[in-house]
Amino acid sequence: MAFDYRRESRDQLFLLPVSMRDWLDEGHLAWFVVDVVSHIDTAPFHARHPNHGPGRPAYDPDMMLALLFYAYGVGERSSRRIEALCRTDAAFRVVAAGATPDHATIARFLVDHERAIEGAFVGVLRLCAAAGLVSVGTIAIDGTKMGTDAALGANRGRSAITSEIERLRADVEVVLAEALATDAAEEHQEALFDRLPVELSSRSGRLARLEVALATIKAEEAIMAEEAKAAAAPAREAAADGRKLPGPKPKGPLDKLARAEVEVEAVRSRVEMALAARAADRAADEALAAGEGRTLAGYAPKGMWARERRDIDRADQRLHEARSAVAAAPSEEHRVNVTDPESRIMKTANGWVQGYNAQAVVNGFQIVTAYAVTQDVSDVRQFLPMVTAAQAVLNAIGISEPIGTVLADAGYWSEDNATAEGPVRLIATLKDWKQRRAARDLGTTSGPPSEGASTMEAMEHRLRTPEGAQAYALRSHTVEPVFGDIKENRGWRRFRRRGLDAARSEWALMTLSHNVTKLFANQATLGQALT
Repeated sequence: MAFDYRRESRDQLFLLPVSMRDWLDEGHLAWFVVDVVSHIDTAPFHARHPNHGPGRPAYDPDMMLALLFYAYGVGERSSRRIEALCRTDAAFRVVAAGATPDHATIARFLVDHERAIEGAFVGVLRLCAAAGLVSVGTIAIDGTKMGTDAALGANRGRSAITSEIERLRADVEVVLAEALATDAAEEHQEALFDRLPVELSSRSGRLARLEVALATIKAEEAIMAEEAKAAAAPAREAAADGRKLPGPKPKGPLDKLARAEVEVEAVRSRVEMALAARAADRAADEALAAGEGRTLAGYAPKGMWARERRDIDRADQRLHEARSAVAAAPSEEHRVNVTDPESRIMKTANGWVQGYNAQAVVNGFQIVTAYAVTQDVSDVRQFLPMVTAAQAVLNAIGISEPIGTVLADAGYWSEDNATAEGPVRLIATLKDWKQRRAARDLGTTSGPPSEGASTMEAMEHRLRTPEGAQAYALRSHTVEPVFGDIKENRGWRRFRRRGLDAARSEWALMTLSHNVTKLFANQATLGQALT
């Protein structure tokens, strides 16, 4: 039995010119990305690419930017994969206009235009505003921990880093001595720098990273010392006045030692003040008695009372015990990552990760209106900066309307955040599941908080009102889906480049590409606004 198949010929020549317009539908994301780049300001990108001088002309920055927008939009960040797709994928070929930029060119473009990429975020957000997607009635703030290209096991203390630096510097001396001996034997000169191993000669090599890590440790130890000194001042004042030392009880050996030292100093100061006061009172009484022509009865105070001696002995004993505990305890040396010294150890729901805290402000259309990357392991100090950043970006794109309500989870709770000037805010005081359980157990409330309620009690009252509960429920529909899209749909759980500035630029590109895809879903509205 014969089969009649359609015969395919891979050797068939095209008889007519082929237009790229025929490769993809007009509504494809690739064409949309090209149009988006044409409507934003790309002058900062062109400023780094002069169109004169020797050498091959550079790739058009608009094309490179569109290529990155599209690649990130479809979940591709690898420069090598992008290079390969520019050869094999029709959409990538359309965006690149048939060019095939090398992976190193793509990587250098990202490095050279960190600040310009952050500026492009505002340009895309301006298009989102033209499409009516930048509402400011209610916004939500949240943070997510993103890993970096560094291992948890690469954290080292001061002594280990110093030893490694000394070892590497000794290796440098050996390599240089060998290079000089070789040059003398061969009677020709070569650049000694080129003879060094990459891990020693490169500015981003191991020796340079170790020196940065050591400098980071010294700077953070100085900051911690200043903070400890500032924190000890109220304790000294309280102890000198006979009051209980403020703050939680210390937990670690070093904290207990610091507190014991403060207590000894405060107790001795208080006893000295008491002795001086008693001596002054005695002198005043003697002067008064002499003026009246009589002799003052009793003995002049000569030393400490038994209670004061007992207080000093107890303080000395606590100090001795604290010093013994520190001597017996393992070293609590401050540590930093030698691969990425600017990264920090972050705690997540799935364990610990070496990375950064990525922040985002998102509105009701799931458009990211502001972003940040910080080394702070906690979210609490990011609330006010993120609100300020969001308002600044809105002003930059021509939206003068103030933010209505800010929603944030319990990680941002503090009395300062709750009472600071600014828009209305709903900040959870407990984790979301605890918040829901408390609402079920305590029931709903109504009206304003009762008089005399603390800041936390007033916030909890507002969260349990029907209006407050309904408003706070919007938080899980705004910012969390953005992180879900980035981490789950696109699989981006860590930054590819090292350093805080590099992570900030990459986070800008991630959130920017998210906004582009949201804008793509509303391209009809954008088209009407632009026409």
